[in-house]
Amino acid sequence: MQKSLKEKLEMSNGKINRLIPFSSVDGPGNRFAIFLQGCMFNCLYCHNPETINDCIHCGICVPFCHSDALAIENGKVIYHSENCTQCDECIKNCPHLSSPKVLDLSAEEVMDEIRKVRPFIRGITVSGGECTLQKEFLITLFQLAKDEGLSTFIDTNGGVPLWNAYALMDLTDGVMLDVKAFDGEQHRALTGVRNENVLKNLTYCAESGKLFEVRTVVLQGDFGSESTVENVAEIIAKIDQHVRYKLIKYRHFGVRDEYLPMLARPADEQMLRLKEIVRMKGLTDVVIV
Repeated sequence: MQKSLKEKLEMSNGKINRLIPFSSVDGPGNRFAIFLQGCMFNCLYCHNPETINDCIHCGICVPFCHSDALAIENGKVIYHSENCTQCDECIKNCPHLSSPKVLDLSAEEVMDEIRKVRPFIRGITVSGGECTLQKEFLITLFQLAKDEGLSTFIDTNGGVPLWNAYALMDLTDGVMLDVKAFDGEQHRALTGVRNENVLKNLTYCAESGKLFEVRTVVLQGDFGSESTVENVAEIIAKIDQHVRYKLIKYRHFGVRDEYLPMLARPADEQMLRLKEIVRMKGLTDVVIV
């Protein structure tokens, strides 16, 4: 029996890490950004590692909250958002790469928040964590967003196959894809997993006309950044020369202390050289951040 819209909405709750009503860096125009909890990558330079895992309700974070926003009730950590001052001491002191502030919201509840700023945004972008791990939620949310006349974008690490996610991709206007490393072993060193799905998604999204932007974090040293940029630019340019390539200079903000000694910010000269490499491959929209 086919499920009603109400039943689908009730089934499609998402684990919401954060809602940002206005963002100018997550796709075209002013956008409402939704960050979902959960990621299968463990990137050394992750700037929001608190989005990786689910809360296990250990309670370690509770004593660090000085605003009575957290409490243990029936063996679970309960978040009282009305008391929260956003000091993030709970996140800083969580040993499990998680957050006690994750909200379990339906797509309709998220849309209620989006509607509050609807006149001021062009669309929505869902990020993470890794948003495509919650495909059913995305499908329902994107259906509702389309009904409101909003464009829909995904910011993804590419680890989940999109080439067979027909319902989701039909509702997705654009994809912003991170390519951490082109070489599989270098990708594993950076993220903990190989990159076969990432590269397949790169080609699929470009060929389907969904690829809006590719992003690569550039590191100094032997992390394959130059090879990655050169190879990725060559693949894209053969399919769609209008795709934007965003070269992101590594920054230490949010990076876990144990990884800081092995990571270094590239020189400006290296970034400019990579930008020129991308242009020589045939892409004209290249941005250094």
